[in-house]
Amino acid sequence: MPANVPTYASLFADHARRLSQSHLRTLIADPARGARLRHRAGPLLLDLSRQKLDVPALDALGAQLDASGWQAARDAMFAGDPINTSEGRAVLHTALRAGGSSLPSPAPSEAQREIEATLARMGELVDAVHDGRQEALGLPGTVTDIVNIGIGGSDLGPRLAVAALAPFRTPKVRSHFLTNVDGQAAYDLINRLDPRTTLVVMVSKTFTTQETLLNGNVLRGWISEACNGDERAVARHFLAVSANTEVAGSWGVPLRQIFPMWDFVGGRYSLWSAVGLSLALAIGMQGFRAVLAGGAHMDDHFRSAPWQQNLPALLALTEIWNRDVLGYPTRAVVPYADLLGDLPSYLQQLEMESLGKSVTPQGAPVGQPTVPVVWGSVGTNAQHAYFQALHQGTEVVPLDLIGIVNPAHPLHGNHDALLSNLLAQAAALALGKTFDEALAESPADRTLAAQRTFPGDRPSSVLLLDALTPESLGALIALYEHKVFLLGHLWGINAFDQWGVELGKSIARQILPALRGESSDVPPLDAATSASIGAIRERRS
Repeated sequence: MPANVPTYASLFADHARRLSQSHLRTLIADPARGARLRHRAGPLLLDLSRQKLDVPALDALGAQLDASGWQAARDAMFAGDPINTSEGRAVLHTALRAGGSSLPSPAPSEAQREIEATLARMGELVDAVHDGRQEALGLPGTVTDIVNIGIGGSDLGPRLAVAALAPFRTPKVRSHFLTNVDGQAAYDLINRLDPRTTLVVMVSKTFTTQETLLNGNVLRGWISEACNGDERAVARHFLAVSANTEVAGSWGVPLRQIFPMWDFVGGRYSLWSAVGLSLALAIGMQGFRAVLAGGAHMDDHFRSAPWQQNLPALLALTEIWNRDVLGYPTRAVVPYADLLGDLPSYLQQLEMESLGKSVTPQGAPVGQPTVPVVWGSVGTNAQHAYFQALHQGTEVVPLDLIGIVNPAHPLHGNHDALLSNLLAQAAALALGKTFDEALAESPADRTLAAQRTFPGDRPSSVLLLDALTPESLGALIALYEHKVFLLGHLWGINAFDQWGVELGKSIARQILPALRGESSDVPPLDAATSASIGAIRERRS
Protein backbone atom coordinates (compact mmCIF):
# COMPACT_ATOMS: atom_id res chain seq x y z
CA MET A 1 0.00 0.00 0.00
CA PRO A 2 1.49 3.41 -0.94
CA ALA A 3 2.76 5.43 1.99
CA ASN A 4 0.11 8.14 1.58
CA VAL A 5 -2.79 5.66 1.78
CA PRO A 6 -4.01 4.97 5.33
CA THR A 7 -4.08 1.39 6.54
CA TYR A 8 -7.27 -0.22 7.76
CA ALA A 9 -5.84 -0.19 11.28
CA SER A 10 -5.56 3.60 11.18
CA LEU A 11 -8.88 4.10 9.38
CA PHE A 12 -10.84 2.22 12.02
CA ALA A 13 -8.67 2.93 15.08
CA ASP A 14 -11.36 5.01 16.78
CA HIS A 15 -13.90 2.21 16.45
CA ALA A 16 -11.38 -0.31 17.78
CA ARG A 17 -10.62 1.90 20.81
CA ARG A 18 -14.29 2.42 21.52
CA LEU A 19 -15.10 -1.29 21.26
CA SER A 20 -12.14 -2.24 23.44
CA GLN A 21 -14.18 -0.76 26.31
CA SER A 22 -17.13 -3.11 25.66
CA HIS A 23 -17.15 -6.84 26.35
CA LEU A 24 -18.90 -9.19 23.95
CA ARG A 25 -21.27 -9.99 26.81
CA THR A 26 -22.64 -6.47 26.48
CA LEU A 27 -22.61 -6.37 22.68
CA ILE A 28 -24.48 -9.67 22.31
CA ALA A 29 -27.28 -8.43 24.54
CA ASP A 30 -28.32 -5.83 21.93
CA PRO A 31 -31.05 -7.41 19.72
CA ALA A 32 -30.85 -4.70 17.06
CA ARG A 33 -27.14 -5.34 16.66
CA GLY A 34 -27.78 -9.08 16.41
CA ALA A 35 -30.29 -8.54 13.61
CA ARG A 36 -27.73 -6.53 11.62
CA LEU A 37 -25.12 -9.24 12.01
CA ARG A 38 -27.25 -12.30 11.21
CA HIS A 39 -28.21 -13.00 7.58
CA ARG A 40 -29.33 -15.88 5.38
CA ALA A 41 -28.69 -16.80 1.75
CA GLY A 42 -30.68 -19.87 0.73
CA PRO A 43 -29.63 -22.84 2.91
CA LEU A 44 -26.85 -20.89 4.69
CA LEU A 45 -27.23 -18.74 7.81
CA LEU A 46 -24.28 -16.53 8.74
CA ASP A 47 -24.25 -15.27 12.33
CA LEU A 48 -21.59 -12.63 13.08
CA SER A 49 -23.16 -11.49 16.35
CA ARG A 50 -20.25 -12.97 18.34
CA GLN A 51 -17.69 -10.86 16.45
CA LYS A 52 -16.19 -7.85 18.26
CA LEU A 53 -18.15 -5.47 16.04
CA ASP A 54 -21.06 -3.12 16.49
CA VAL A 55 -23.26 -1.39 13.94
CA PRO A 56 -21.23 1.85 13.69
CA ALA A 57 -18.01 -0.12 13.11
CA LEU A 58 -19.72 -2.36 10.55
CA ASP A 59 -21.14 0.65 8.73
CA ALA A 60 -17.69 2.26 8.63
CA LEU A 61 -16.24 -0.92 7.13
CA GLY A 62 -19.10 -1.05 4.62
CA ALA A 63 -18.53 2.57 3.61
CA GLN A 64 -14.89 1.73 2.91
CA LEU A 65 -16.01 -1.25 0.82
CA ASP A 66 -18.37 0.93 -1.19
CA ALA A 67 -15.64 3.50 -1.74
CA SER A 68 -13.38 0.75 -3.11
CA GLY A 69 -15.61 0.16 -6.15
CA TRP A 70 -16.18 -3.47 -5.26
CA GLN A 71 -19.26 -3.90 -7.45
CA ALA A 72 -17.35 -2.89 -10.59
CA ALA A 73 -14.49 -5.23 -9.66
CA ARG A 74 -16.96 -8.06 -9.03
CA ASP A 75 -18.71 -7.47 -12.35
CA ALA A 76 -15.37 -7.44 -14.18
CA MET A 77 -14.60 -10.90 -12.81
CA PHE A 78 -17.96 -12.33 -13.85
CA ALA A 79 -17.61 -10.76 -17.33
CA GLY A 80 -14.24 -12.38 -17.97
CA ASP A 81 -12.00 -9.32 -17.83
CA PRO A 82 -8.30 -10.29 -17.38
CA ILE A 83 -8.21 -9.48 -13.66
CA ASN A 84 -5.37 -11.98 -13.14
CA THR A 85 -3.01 -9.28 -14.36
CA SER A 86 0.32 -11.02 -13.78
CA GLU A 87 -0.67 -13.79 -16.18
CA GLY A 88 -3.05 -11.76 -18.37
CA ARG A 89 -5.91 -14.16 -17.72
CA ALA A 90 -9.62 -14.00 -17.08
CA VAL A 91 -11.00 -15.51 -13.88
CA LEU A 92 -14.10 -17.43 -14.88
CA HIS A 93 -14.73 -20.17 -12.34
CA THR A 94 -18.19 -18.61 -11.90
CA ALA A 95 -18.94 -19.32 -15.59
CA LEU A 96 -18.42 -23.04 -14.91
CA ARG A 97 -21.62 -23.07 -12.85
CA ALA A 98 -23.54 -20.30 -14.62
CA GLY A 99 -26.05 -22.80 -16.01
CA GLY A 100 -27.66 -22.95 -12.58
CA SER A 101 -27.95 -19.19 -12.20
CA SER A 102 -31.17 -17.21 -12.35
CA LEU A 103 -29.24 -14.18 -13.62
CA PRO A 104 -27.83 -14.00 -17.17
CA SER A 105 -24.13 -14.73 -17.30
CA PRO A 106 -21.94 -11.95 -18.70
CA ALA A 107 -19.14 -14.44 -19.43
CA PRO A 108 -17.98 -14.71 -23.06
CA SER A 109 -20.34 -16.91 -25.07
CA GLU A 110 -17.48 -18.98 -26.47
CA ALA A 111 -16.37 -19.93 -22.96
CA GLN A 112 -19.94 -20.81 -22.01
CA ARG A 113 -20.26 -23.09 -25.05
CA GLU A 114 -17.00 -24.88 -24.23
CA ILE A 115 -18.08 -25.34 -20.62
CA GLU A 116 -21.45 -26.81 -21.55
CA ALA A 117 -19.86 -29.12 -24.11
CA THR A 118 -17.48 -30.41 -21.45
CA LEU A 119 -20.33 -30.95 -18.99
CA ALA A 120 -22.14 -32.94 -21.68
CA ARG A 121 -19.05 -35.12 -22.22
CA MET A 122 -18.72 -35.63 -18.48
CA GLY A 123 -22.39 -36.62 -18.28
CA GLU A 124 -21.99 -39.17 -21.05
CA LEU A 125 -19.04 -40.79 -19.30
CA VAL A 126 -20.57 -40.74 -15.81
CA ASP A 127 -23.88 -42.16 -17.00
CA ALA A 128 -22.10 -44.90 -18.93
CA VAL A 129 -20.08 -45.96 -15.87
CA HIS A 130 -23.13 -45.93 -13.62
CA ASP A 131 -25.17 -47.89 -16.15
CA GLY A 132 -22.39 -50.42 -16.80
CA ARG A 133 -21.95 -49.26 -20.41
CA GLN A 134 -18.45 -47.84 -20.03
CA GLU A 135 -16.91 -50.43 -22.37
CA ALA A 136 -18.61 -48.65 -25.28
CA LEU A 137 -16.50 -45.58 -24.44
CA GLY A 138 -13.27 -47.55 -24.51
CA LEU A 139 -13.04 -48.04 -20.75
CA PRO A 140 -12.67 -51.30 -18.78
CA GLY A 141 -15.64 -53.64 -18.88
CA THR A 142 -16.03 -53.42 -15.11
CA VAL A 143 -15.19 -50.40 -12.96
CA THR A 144 -15.30 -50.77 -9.18
CA ASP A 145 -12.81 -48.12 -8.07
CA ILE A 146 -11.94 -44.57 -9.15
CA VAL A 147 -8.51 -43.19 -8.23
CA ASN A 148 -8.07 -39.42 -8.54
CA ILE A 149 -4.39 -38.50 -8.92
CA GLY A 150 -3.65 -34.82 -8.45
CA ILE A 151 -2.28 -32.34 -5.93
CA GLY A 152 -3.35 -28.94 -4.66
CA GLY A 153 -6.47 -27.76 -6.47
CA SER A 154 -6.51 -30.98 -8.47
CA ASP A 155 -7.09 -32.89 -5.24
CA LEU A 156 -8.43 -30.77 -2.38
CA GLY A 157 -11.72 -29.71 -3.97
CA PRO A 158 -12.79 -33.13 -5.27
CA ARG A 159 -11.55 -34.80 -2.07
CA LEU A 160 -13.57 -32.41 0.12
CA ALA A 161 -16.72 -32.79 -1.95
CA VAL A 162 -16.59 -36.58 -2.28
CA ALA A 163 -16.17 -36.95 1.48
CA ALA A 164 -18.78 -34.31 2.34
CA LEU A 165 -21.39 -35.86 0.05
CA ALA A 166 -20.84 -39.46 1.15
CA PRO A 167 -24.59 -39.98 1.76
CA PHE A 168 -25.19 -39.16 -1.92
CA ARG A 169 -22.56 -41.50 -3.36
CA THR A 170 -23.57 -44.23 -5.75
CA PRO A 171 -22.78 -47.79 -4.66
CA LYS A 172 -21.48 -48.48 -8.18
CA VAL A 173 -17.92 -47.25 -7.53
CA ARG A 174 -15.58 -46.50 -4.65
CA SER A 175 -13.51 -43.31 -4.65
CA HIS A 176 -9.84 -42.92 -3.71
CA PHE A 177 -7.43 -39.98 -3.79
CA LEU A 178 -3.71 -40.19 -4.35
CA THR A 179 -1.88 -36.91 -3.93
CA ASN A 180 1.39 -36.91 -2.03
CA VAL A 181 4.65 -37.94 -3.66
CA ASP A 182 5.27 -40.17 -0.62
CA GLY A 183 5.30 -43.65 -2.13
CA GLN A 184 3.71 -45.25 0.94
CA ALA A 185 0.25 -44.04 -0.04
CA ALA A 186 0.56 -45.41 -3.58
CA TYR A 187 2.01 -48.69 -2.32
CA ASP A 188 -0.81 -49.16 0.18
CA LEU A 189 -3.45 -48.32 -2.42
CA ILE A 190 -2.30 -50.76 -5.11
CA ASN A 191 -2.25 -53.50 -2.50
CA ARG A 192 -5.94 -52.89 -1.76
CA LEU A 193 -7.40 -52.54 -5.24
CA ASP A 194 -7.86 -54.75 -8.30
CA PRO A 195 -5.98 -53.24 -11.28
CA ARG A 196 -8.41 -54.85 -13.74
CA THR A 197 -11.38 -52.86 -12.38
CA THR A 198 -9.65 -49.60 -11.45
CA LEU A 199 -10.16 -46.38 -13.43
CA VAL A 200 -7.55 -43.66 -12.86
CA VAL A 201 -8.26 -39.94 -13.31
CA MET A 202 -5.03 -37.97 -13.82
CA VAL A 203 -5.59 -34.28 -13.03
CA SER A 204 -2.87 -31.77 -13.91
CA LYS A 205 -3.21 -28.54 -15.86
CA THR A 206 0.28 -28.80 -17.37
CA PHE A 207 0.60 -32.59 -17.12
CA THR A 208 4.12 -32.00 -15.83
CA THR A 209 3.36 -31.97 -12.07
CA GLN A 210 6.01 -34.13 -10.41
CA GLU A 211 3.79 -35.72 -7.77
CA THR A 212 1.02 -36.52 -10.24
CA LEU A 213 3.31 -38.09 -12.83
CA LEU A 214 5.23 -40.16 -10.29
CA ASN A 215 2.02 -41.59 -8.85
CA GLY A 216 0.53 -42.02 -12.32
CA ASN A 217 3.57 -44.02 -13.42
CA VAL A 218 3.25 -46.25 -10.37
CA LEU A 219 -0.37 -47.04 -11.20
CA ARG A 220 0.36 -47.43 -14.90
CA GLY A 221 3.07 -49.98 -14.13
CA TRP A 222 0.71 -51.81 -11.76
CA ILE A 223 -2.09 -51.92 -14.35
CA SER A 224 0.34 -52.84 -17.16
CA GLU A 225 1.49 -55.88 -15.22
CA ALA A 226 -2.13 -57.01 -14.86
CA CYS A 227 -2.66 -56.43 -18.60
CA ASN A 228 0.49 -58.34 -19.57
CA GLY A 229 2.02 -55.20 -21.01
CA ASP A 230 -0.79 -54.57 -23.52
CA GLU A 231 -0.58 -50.77 -23.89
CA ARG A 232 -4.00 -50.49 -25.54
CA ALA A 233 -5.56 -52.34 -22.62
CA VAL A 234 -3.66 -50.18 -20.14
CA ALA A 235 -4.88 -46.99 -21.83
CA ARG A 236 -8.48 -48.00 -21.21
CA HIS A 237 -7.90 -47.51 -17.48
CA PHE A 238 -6.85 -43.85 -17.67
CA LEU A 239 -8.68 -40.55 -17.98
CA ALA A 240 -6.98 -37.16 -17.90
CA VAL A 241 -8.05 -33.63 -17.06
CA SER A 242 -5.48 -31.23 -18.45
CA ALA A 243 -4.85 -28.13 -20.54
CA ASN A 244 -1.88 -29.91 -22.13
CA THR A 245 -3.63 -32.44 -24.36
CA GLU A 246 -0.48 -33.22 -26.35
CA VAL A 247 1.60 -34.21 -23.33
CA ALA A 248 -1.26 -36.16 -21.73
CA GLY A 249 -1.69 -38.04 -24.99
CA SER A 250 2.00 -38.83 -25.31
CA TRP A 251 1.96 -40.11 -21.73
CA GLY A 252 -0.62 -42.66 -22.80
CA VAL A 253 -4.13 -41.27 -22.35
CA PRO A 254 -6.25 -41.53 -25.53
CA LEU A 255 -7.52 -38.19 -26.82
CA ARG A 256 -11.17 -39.17 -26.36
CA GLN A 257 -10.41 -39.74 -22.64
CA ILE A 258 -8.88 -36.29 -22.02
CA PHE A 259 -11.07 -33.53 -20.59
CA PRO A 260 -10.09 -29.87 -20.78
CA MET A 261 -8.84 -27.37 -18.25
CA TRP A 262 -8.75 -23.71 -19.15
CA ASP A 263 -6.36 -20.89 -18.42
CA PHE A 264 -9.28 -18.86 -17.12
CA VAL A 265 -9.73 -21.24 -14.16
CA GLY A 266 -7.14 -21.53 -11.40
CA GLY A 267 -6.56 -24.89 -9.78
CA ARG A 268 -8.03 -23.96 -6.41
CA TYR A 269 -11.20 -22.72 -8.15
CA SER A 270 -11.53 -25.72 -10.47
CA LEU A 271 -13.84 -28.14 -8.64
CA TRP A 272 -16.68 -26.86 -10.84
CA SER A 273 -14.89 -27.99 -14.02
CA ALA A 274 -13.86 -31.43 -15.30
CA VAL A 275 -11.51 -31.45 -12.30
CA GLY A 276 -14.69 -32.49 -10.50
CA LEU A 277 -14.97 -35.62 -12.67
CA SER A 278 -14.17 -37.85 -9.69
CA LEU A 279 -16.99 -36.16 -7.77
CA ALA A 280 -19.40 -36.66 -10.67
CA LEU A 281 -18.43 -40.33 -10.85
CA ALA A 282 -19.06 -40.63 -7.11
CA ILE A 283 -22.46 -38.90 -6.84
CA GLY A 284 -23.75 -38.96 -10.43
CA MET A 285 -24.05 -36.16 -12.92
CA GLN A 286 -27.35 -34.96 -11.49
CA GLY A 287 -25.67 -34.55 -8.11
CA PHE A 288 -22.70 -32.77 -9.69
CA ARG A 289 -24.98 -30.32 -11.46
CA ALA A 290 -26.69 -29.72 -8.10
CA VAL A 291 -23.31 -28.70 -6.66
CA LEU A 292 -22.94 -26.29 -9.58
CA ALA A 293 -26.43 -24.93 -8.94
CA GLY A 294 -25.62 -24.30 -5.28
CA GLY A 295 -22.55 -22.34 -6.29
CA ALA A 296 -24.57 -20.42 -8.90
CA HIS A 297 -27.18 -19.45 -6.30
CA MET A 298 -24.41 -17.97 -4.14
CA ASP A 299 -23.12 -16.17 -7.24
CA ASP A 300 -26.57 -14.64 -7.73
CA HIS A 301 -26.62 -13.55 -4.10
CA PHE A 302 -23.14 -12.02 -4.37
CA ARG A 303 -24.11 -10.18 -7.56
CA SER A 304 -27.40 -8.80 -6.29
CA ALA A 305 -27.44 -8.31 -2.51
CA PRO A 306 -26.28 -5.00 -0.98
CA TRP A 307 -23.26 -5.40 1.23
CA GLN A 308 -25.40 -5.11 4.37
CA GLN A 309 -26.99 -8.50 3.56
CA ASN A 310 -24.26 -9.93 1.33
CA LEU A 311 -22.68 -12.95 3.02
CA PRO A 312 -19.33 -12.89 1.16
CA ALA A 313 -19.03 -9.14 1.76
CA LEU A 314 -19.79 -9.52 5.47
CA LEU A 315 -17.26 -12.33 5.85
CA ALA A 316 -14.61 -10.28 4.06
CA LEU A 317 -15.25 -7.19 6.19
CA THR A 318 -15.05 -9.31 9.33
CA GLU A 319 -11.67 -10.65 8.20
CA ILE A 320 -10.38 -7.12 7.53
CA TRP A 321 -11.53 -6.14 11.02
CA ASN A 322 -9.93 -9.12 12.76
CA ARG A 323 -6.73 -9.26 10.72
CA ASP A 324 -5.89 -5.64 10.07
CA VAL A 325 -7.68 -3.65 12.77
CA LEU A 326 -7.48 -6.01 15.75
CA GLY A 327 -4.28 -7.66 14.53
CA TYR A 328 -5.13 -11.34 14.92
CA PRO A 329 -2.67 -13.41 12.83
CA THR A 330 -4.59 -16.70 12.58
CA ARG A 331 -8.13 -17.99 12.11
CA ALA A 332 -9.40 -21.45 13.01
CA VAL A 333 -12.02 -23.29 10.94
CA VAL A 334 -13.91 -25.89 12.98
CA PRO A 335 -16.72 -27.74 11.21
CA TYR A 336 -18.98 -29.64 13.58
CA ALA A 337 -19.50 -32.36 10.98
CA ASP A 338 -17.14 -35.24 10.28
CA LEU A 339 -18.22 -35.12 6.64
CA LEU A 340 -16.60 -31.66 6.41
CA GLY A 341 -13.31 -32.85 7.90
CA ASP A 342 -11.40 -31.79 4.77
CA LEU A 343 -12.79 -28.25 4.78
CA PRO A 344 -9.95 -26.68 6.83
CA SER A 345 -7.36 -28.09 4.40
CA TYR A 346 -9.39 -26.91 1.42
CA LEU A 347 -9.69 -23.40 2.84
CA GLN A 348 -5.99 -23.33 3.67
CA GLN A 349 -5.23 -23.53 -0.02
CA LEU A 350 -8.10 -21.36 -1.20
CA GLU A 351 -7.26 -18.54 1.18
CA MET A 352 -3.53 -18.80 1.84
CA GLU A 353 -2.46 -19.54 -1.72
CA SER A 354 -4.76 -16.84 -3.07
CA LEU A 355 -4.03 -14.15 -0.49
CA GLY A 356 -0.53 -15.02 0.72
CA LYS A 357 0.93 -11.96 -0.99
CA SER A 358 2.89 -8.96 0.29
CA VAL A 359 3.26 -7.09 -3.02
CA THR A 360 0.62 -5.41 -5.18
CA PRO A 361 0.26 -6.07 -8.92
CA GLN A 362 2.22 -2.83 -9.39
CA GLY A 363 5.17 -4.25 -7.43
CA ALA A 364 4.70 -2.07 -4.35
CA PRO A 365 4.60 -3.43 -0.77
CA VAL A 366 1.05 -4.01 0.45
CA GLY A 367 1.83 -2.09 3.64
CA GLN A 368 -0.45 -3.99 6.01
CA PRO A 369 -1.14 -7.59 7.02
CA THR A 370 -2.89 -9.80 4.49
CA VAL A 371 -4.08 -13.38 4.89
CA PRO A 372 -4.14 -14.92 8.37
CA VAL A 373 -2.86 -18.44 8.89
CA VAL A 374 -5.88 -20.72 8.40
CA TRP A 375 -6.01 -23.94 10.39
CA GLY A 376 -8.47 -26.22 12.18
CA SER A 377 -10.13 -29.61 12.45
CA VAL A 378 -13.52 -31.10 13.25
CA GLY A 379 -15.46 -30.51 16.47
CA THR A 380 -15.95 -31.97 19.00
CA ASN A 381 -12.49 -33.54 18.55
CA ALA A 382 -10.97 -30.05 18.41
CA GLN A 383 -12.38 -29.19 21.83
CA HIS A 384 -10.27 -31.97 23.37
CA ALA A 385 -7.12 -30.88 21.52
CA TYR A 386 -6.52 -27.12 21.31
CA PHE A 387 -9.63 -25.33 22.61
CA GLN A 388 -7.94 -24.93 26.00
CA ALA A 389 -5.59 -22.44 24.33
CA LEU A 390 -8.46 -20.74 22.53
CA HIS A 391 -10.35 -20.18 25.78
CA GLN A 392 -7.55 -19.33 28.23
CA GLY A 393 -4.38 -18.92 26.20
CA THR A 394 -2.60 -15.62 25.66
CA GLU A 395 -3.47 -15.39 21.94
CA VAL A 396 -6.92 -14.54 20.60
CA VAL A 397 -7.89 -16.71 17.63
CA PRO A 398 -11.09 -15.89 15.71
CA LEU A 399 -13.02 -18.96 14.59
CA ASP A 400 -15.42 -20.08 11.90
CA LEU A 401 -17.75 -22.61 13.53
CA ILE A 402 -19.76 -24.52 10.94
CA GLY A 403 -22.75 -26.72 11.73
CA ILE A 404 -25.48 -28.73 10.02
CA VAL A 405 -29.08 -28.32 11.21
CA ASN A 406 -30.50 -31.55 9.75
CA PRO A 407 -28.11 -34.52 9.62
CA ALA A 408 -28.06 -37.22 6.97
CA HIS A 409 -28.43 -39.93 9.63
CA PRO A 410 -31.16 -40.88 12.13
CA LEU A 411 -29.00 -40.59 15.29
CA HIS A 412 -30.59 -37.37 16.49
CA GLY A 413 -29.35 -37.73 20.05
CA ASN A 414 -25.78 -37.61 18.79
CA HIS A 415 -26.56 -34.70 16.52
CA ASP A 416 -28.23 -32.63 19.21
CA ALA A 417 -25.17 -33.13 21.39
CA LEU A 418 -22.94 -32.06 18.49
CA LEU A 419 -24.90 -28.86 17.85
CA SER A 420 -25.09 -28.07 21.55
CA ASN A 421 -21.32 -28.25 21.72
CA LEU A 422 -20.94 -25.90 18.76
CA LEU A 423 -23.24 -23.32 20.33
CA ALA A 424 -21.71 -23.80 23.76
CA GLN A 425 -18.18 -23.17 22.48
CA ALA A 426 -19.30 -20.03 20.64
CA ALA A 427 -21.01 -18.80 23.82
CA ALA A 428 -18.12 -19.68 26.12
CA LEU A 429 -15.57 -17.99 23.87
CA ALA A 430 -17.66 -14.83 23.70
CA LEU A 431 -19.01 -14.62 27.25
CA GLY A 432 -16.25 -16.19 29.30
CA LYS A 433 -16.49 -16.53 33.08
CA THR A 434 -15.55 -13.73 35.46
CA PHE A 435 -13.38 -14.18 38.54
CA ASP A 436 -16.39 -13.51 40.77
CA GLU A 437 -18.40 -16.19 38.98
CA ALA A 438 -15.56 -18.67 39.36
CA LEU A 439 -15.10 -17.70 43.02
CA ALA A 440 -18.78 -18.33 43.68
CA GLU A 441 -18.21 -21.92 42.55
CA SER A 442 -15.23 -22.39 44.89
CA PRO A 443 -15.42 -19.62 47.53
CA ALA A 444 -12.67 -21.08 49.69
CA ASP A 445 -10.00 -21.11 47.00
CA ARG A 446 -9.18 -17.85 45.25
CA THR A 447 -6.21 -19.44 43.48
CA LEU A 448 -8.44 -22.07 41.89
CA ALA A 449 -10.99 -19.40 41.01
CA ALA A 450 -8.29 -17.49 39.12
CA GLN A 451 -7.45 -20.61 37.14
CA ARG A 452 -11.13 -21.17 36.39
CA THR A 453 -11.66 -17.66 35.07
CA PHE A 454 -12.25 -17.31 31.33
CA PRO A 455 -11.60 -13.90 29.76
CA GLY A 456 -14.18 -14.40 27.01
CA ASP A 457 -14.48 -11.57 24.50
CA ARG A 458 -13.09 -13.99 21.88
CA PRO A 459 -14.75 -13.72 18.46
CA SER A 460 -16.32 -16.39 16.30
CA SER A 461 -18.57 -16.61 13.26
CA VAL A 462 -21.24 -19.31 13.16
CA LEU A 463 -22.32 -20.74 9.80
CA LEU A 464 -25.31 -23.08 9.81
CA LEU A 465 -26.33 -25.18 6.79
CA ASP A 466 -29.92 -26.43 6.71
CA ALA A 467 -28.52 -29.79 5.58
CA LEU A 468 -25.32 -30.96 3.92
CA THR A 469 -26.49 -31.49 0.34
CA PRO A 470 -24.86 -30.95 -3.06
CA GLU A 471 -26.60 -27.57 -3.27
CA SER A 472 -25.57 -26.33 0.18
CA LEU A 473 -21.99 -27.56 -0.25
CA GLY A 474 -21.75 -25.69 -3.56
CA ALA A 475 -23.09 -22.55 -1.88
CA LEU A 476 -20.65 -22.88 1.03
CA ILE A 477 -17.61 -23.23 -1.24
CA ALA A 478 -18.72 -20.34 -3.45
CA LEU A 479 -19.25 -18.19 -0.34
CA TYR A 480 -15.61 -18.60 0.63
CA GLU A 481 -14.44 -18.08 -2.97
CA HIS A 482 -16.17 -14.71 -3.14
CA LYS A 483 -14.87 -13.75 0.29
CA VAL A 484 -11.34 -14.40 -1.04
CA PHE A 485 -12.03 -12.30 -4.14
CA LEU A 486 -13.18 -9.35 -2.04
CA LEU A 487 -10.21 -9.60 0.31
CA GLY A 488 -7.85 -9.55 -2.66
CA HIS A 489 -9.67 -6.47 -3.92
CA LEU A 490 -9.56 -4.72 -0.54
CA TRP A 491 -5.89 -5.55 0.07
CA GLY A 492 -4.95 -4.58 -3.48
CA ILE A 493 -3.37 -7.93 -4.35
CA ASN A 494 -3.88 -10.49 -7.11
CA ALA A 495 -5.77 -13.43 -5.59
CA PHE A 496 -5.44 -15.54 -8.73
CA ASP A 497 -1.73 -16.20 -9.21
CA GLN A 498 0.63 -18.19 -6.99
CA TRP A 499 4.25 -17.40 -7.77
CA GLY A 500 5.26 -18.37 -4.25
CA VAL A 501 4.64 -22.02 -5.10
CA GLU A 502 7.30 -22.01 -7.82
CA LEU A 503 10.58 -21.32 -6.02
CA GLY A 504 10.62 -24.45 -3.87
CA LYS A 505 9.62 -26.59 -6.84
CA SER A 506 12.49 -25.27 -8.95
CA ILE A 507 15.00 -25.88 -6.14
CA ALA A 508 13.62 -29.42 -5.69
CA ARG A 509 14.41 -30.11 -9.34
CA GLN A 510 18.01 -29.15 -8.61
CA ILE A 511 18.24 -31.25 -5.45
CA LEU A 512 16.80 -34.46 -6.91
CA PRO A 513 19.81 -35.40 -9.07
CA ALA A 514 22.14 -34.64 -6.16
CA LEU A 515 20.18 -37.01 -3.94
CA ARG A 516 20.54 -39.67 -6.62
CA GLY A 517 24.25 -39.08 -6.95
CA GLU A 518 23.93 -37.58 -10.42
CA SER A 519 26.10 -34.65 -9.42
CA SER A 520 27.96 -33.78 -12.61
CA ASP A 521 25.42 -31.25 -13.87
CA VAL A 522 23.95 -30.16 -10.53
CA PRO A 523 24.08 -26.39 -9.89
CA PRO A 524 25.83 -25.33 -6.69
CA LEU A 525 23.59 -25.75 -3.65
CA ASP A 526 23.74 -23.84 -0.38
CA ALA A 527 25.87 -25.30 2.40
CA ALA A 528 22.94 -26.34 4.61
CA THR A 529 21.21 -28.19 1.78
CA SER A 530 24.45 -29.88 0.71
CA ALA A 531 25.05 -31.04 4.28
CA SER A 532 21.53 -32.47 4.51
CA ILE A 533 21.97 -34.32 1.21
CA GLY A 534 25.24 -35.76 2.50
CA ALA A 535 23.60 -36.92 5.72
CA ILE A 536 20.77 -38.61 3.80
CA ARG A 537 23.09 -40.38 1.38
CA GLU A 538 25.37 -41.51 4.19
CA ARG A 539 22.52 -43.22 6.06
CA ARG A 540 20.75 -44.77 3.10
CA SER A 541 20.57 -48.55 3.18
